[in-house]
Amino acid sequence: MSKSIEAELASEGMDLFGRYLSVWVALAIIAGVALGQWAPSVPETLSRFEYAQVSIPIALLIWAMIFPMMAQIDFSAVVGVRKEPKGLAITTVVNWLIKPFTMFAIAWFFLMVAFKPFIAPELASEYLAGAILLGAAPCTAMVFVWSYLTKGDAAYTLVQVSLNDIIMLFAFAPIVVFLLGISDIQVPWDTVILSVVLYIVIPLTAGYLTRRALIARRGQPWYDEVFMKRLSPVTPAALIVTLVLLFAFQGEVILENPLHIALIAVPLIIQTVFIFLLAYSWARLWKVRHCIAAPGAMIGASNFFELAVAAAIALFGLQSGAALATVVGVLVEVPLMLALVKIANNTRDKFPT
Repeated sequence: MSKSIEAELASEGMDLFGRYLSVWVALAIIAGVALGQWAPSVPETLSRFEYAQVSIPIALLIWAMIFPMMAQIDFSAVVGVRKEPKGLAITTVVNWLIKPFTMFAIAWFFLMVAFKPFIAPELASEYLAGAILLGAAPCTAMVFVWSYLTKGDAAYTLVQVSLNDIIMLFAFAPIVVFLLGISDIQVPWDTVILSVVLYIVIPLTAGYLTRRALIARRGQPWYDEVFMKRLSPVTPAALIVTLVLLFAFQGEVILENPLHIALIAVPLIIQTVFIFLLAYSWARLWKVRHCIAAPGAMIGASNFFELAVAAAIALFGLQSGAALATVVGVLVEVPLMLALVKIANNTRDKFPT
């Protein structure tokens, strides 16, 4: 990591957890595998608390992860769609008409063809399912950090994210079902819809209502500077606990197939770089300002991995290869996105001021 980026990260742009997210995830892997091997009764006990094949403890942790992100979204900002529509057009087309399908194609080639000698077909299909879930969930929260580090237009980034979340409500389930069907991975519609309701609709509605009620009662400054700052540690804490439990269930798979983590990472890295370069180059061709182009490219390049992890667990279970693949996405995202931030900052002069 360059000294300039380290200096920026040390400022208000990213907290200690965000700066070292990959380190925390790696520690969660070690802790989870150790827990599964040395105290197997813990995951076994937690697995008994289920309703309609949904793990209640995991559902509560996932809500804790996602709610703070949803509570920061100001949907009234979507009226800004009329401002510089090219940036919104690029983000929307890349996120929803290109990204899910290129993720499927790249992941299918590597996991089902190129890496066939190293991964059993059934497990490869599960890894592919996890990649599909990542591809259908563009970034919602961390993009504010990437926007800050690239000196993005904060208000316009908020518009891009808000519009993205509205589209996600309606597009996530159909895209996931379609691509899983192409992959011969049969998932009932009702199961996918249940995941969307549990992990998008409920937290999104709760966040919207909480935001409206508290701003009306205490004002916008208090909400942003006091409530959101108090709420912000909840997401990383819940994420780490979820990953520890996930890897407690995944311990045997990891110990038997440590190479698989590296193999899963290959298509995810290629997809991330490809989507960034596609959106970023398109914005340059259209002469979009850099403060809009860079965050817009970052939204598609990074993933709403909390939602992807939640959906993988709900659809395939804690012990599934799909859940493992989504967590590998968490592991590689931050260092890769920081490299893309550096590229964006070094090419600022290629865009209109």
